[in-house]
Amino acid sequence: MELIKDFIFGGFPCRAAFYNKEELFPSDTALFVADGNTASLITRSGDAPEIILTPGEAHKQWSAIDRILQLAMNKGLARDSVICGAGGGVVTDMTAFAGSLYMRGCRVILIPTSLLAMVDAALGGKTGIDAGVYKNMIGSFYPAEEVRICPEILQSLPEQEYWAGMGEVLKTAILGDWEMMDLIRNNKEAVKARDPEILKELIRRCILVKGNLVEEDLREKGRRAYLNLGHTFGHALEAVSEFHWAHGLAVVWGMGKALDASVALGLADAPWAEEVKALFRDFGYTLDADESPDAMLQAMQMDKKKKGGRLRYIIPAGPQDIRIEFLEPDFVLEILKK
Repeated sequence: MELIKDFIFGGFPCRAAFYNKEELFPSDTALFVADGNTASLITRSGDAPEIILTPGEAHKQWSAIDRILQLAMNKGLARDSVICGAGGGVVTDMTAFAGSLYMRGCRVILIPTSLLAMVDAALGGKTGIDAGVYKNMIGSFYPAEEVRICPEILQSLPEQEYWAGMGEVLKTAILGDWEMMDLIRNNKEAVKARDPEILKELIRRCILVKGNLVEEDLREKGRRAYLNLGHTFGHALEAVSEFHWAHGLAVVWGMGKALDASVALGLADAPWAEEVKALFRDFGYTLDADESPDAMLQAMQMDKKKKGGRLRYIIPAGPQDIRIEFLEPDFVLEILKK
């Protein structure tokens, strides 16, 4: 085990650490949760997942939580029992949500197996499920006691899932670690080749940025909202496309729209915004979408990031210069049409 950092999230201790495959799965787990993509990983470790969820965002619904809770009760789990979730962001979100509900909170350990889950979804205590196509409308704040990370797993990650995760890495660089953006820019080929040392450093930096923000603001009353950069636009694209767009790819598209909005508001310099978007395109991300702008604007009204009934948008004004803006619907519609 190689410690990244011990955090305190709203009174909850949470350890983030690197593990090798041999020591990845905790021996005192009472219930393993996986999906069809990660069940074999657990089985090879000598354990067997008792809940195998259907992969994909479309299945992030209450029925999966009910399965976990019913089995926990049938097995007689106690409040100090460990539920361990191994998988991408969907699995880690649902495992932690179920753990937050069982006996008002049991022990949870998460093993993220996608890049997106390693750098974002598994850390920080946001748990939940979707309500139909509307993202994470039902959930809780309940940090896992430990997030165990094994970058070696990423070598077999499908190409789309890898780049979806890298979208969250790029987001984190813009909002909290511009030196990481330089590291990415100067090592493009190593990033594309999934160089283990580069990946480990990117994951470490992302966890430190996110963890420090969450320590300051677990329940997203202030600066933790910066982590939603690209998400208000991106979640609308996911909903309207019925999850045809992978989350991380939609976030990159959403960051493109947030950059366009920033330039239009007179916040970001146009050359800087174009430089960032050029890097996105160089990595193969698309900043164009065929979905209806009107439909996306309507979908945004279901977004959770409202204050006083008005929707907040996270806008990058420059490197590590993030603003929270209330934008008029007509302005947002024009940005969506660009």
